[in-house]
Amino acid sequence: MDYSRARILVIEDERSMAELLRKGLEDQHYAVTVAYNGIDGFEYANKGDFSAIVLDVILPGVDGYSIAKRLRATGNQTPIIMLTARDALDDVITGLDAGAEDYLTKPFSFVELLARLRALVRRGARPLPPLLQLEDLCLNMRSREVSRAGCVAALTKTEYALLEMLMQNAGHVVLRPEIIKKVWGTHDSIEQSSLDVYVKALRSKVDSDPATKLIYTVRGFGYKMMGSK
Repeated sequence: MDYSRARILVIEDERSMAELLRKGLEDQHYAVTVAYNGIDGFEYANKGDFSAIVLDVILPGVDGYSIAKRLRATGNQTPIIMLTARDALDDVITGLDAGAEDYLTKPFSFVELLARLRALVRRGARPLPPLLQLEDLCLNMRSREVSRAGCVAALTKTEYALLEMLMQNAGHVVLRPEIIKKVWGTHDSIEQSSLDVYVKALRSKVDSDPATKLIYTVRGFGYKMMGSK
């Protein structure tokens, strides 16, 4: 594969590390852009056409986990490899759940980074499924438009994220703590009782007719979406 056309974004606040990565990657014929903080990094990633992103976790402005989450939330599927000094299993899982494809802990072998980066570049961005549909409820993941029986529903950002998660897991019970962690980012962001308020608001916009109900409460566990068929 010709890597001379592959563009890599490095988001790393430690200048010496960032420059080492730049030089090493450019020596391998990658075109490299470097951002030294999370705010600039997200802007570059969101607007640029990159083959892969090398993303540090601890950054000024916006941390790496948040950058990955925001990119995925906007539909940006550029492959991400995270770099961090944290090697605890929970940290690795947090990075992968945020949207990263791979994870390396510092210090790391540059040869290993290159091998993993080549794999990500070959794989390319994961295509987003353009449409989620259950009965007459449609959610367009590219335009972020939701409609029921052809009528567009005006959802808040949180209501959209909640509906998207439930529709992606249609036919399965989604546990309350899992919903809260996925939609709000942490178990402590909202009270579990507050989840019911958001679900009620969502139902009022896309599931108000009991005759064509799609969102079900599984008492003591969570919620489930399913059609009549």
